Amino acid sequence: MHEQQSEHRTGSGGPEAYGRRRRASVVAFVAGVVAGLGFFLFFPGLPHVIDWGAILVALALGVVARAGCLAWLARRGADRPRR
Repeated sequence: MHEQQSEHRTGSGGPEAYGRRRRASVVAFVAGVVAGLGFFLFFPGLPHVIDWGAILVALALGVVARAGCLAWLARRGADRPRR
């Protein structure tokens, strides 16, 4: 039973593939947040103030980047032949 739960959670790639996907999704989220905040800090013509709106948009951008990364990894993993 425990093996089935572990296999279901990690998928067919094993625990190391689960760790790589998790690490990649965290990096994508942080990159999205930093890109969003950087846009509001350095884009000419915008007030260079980070307010709650900028923080919420940056967090939303991080969520979108994470979802895109996970979708890309899932599609890439489906194309890869099983060993």
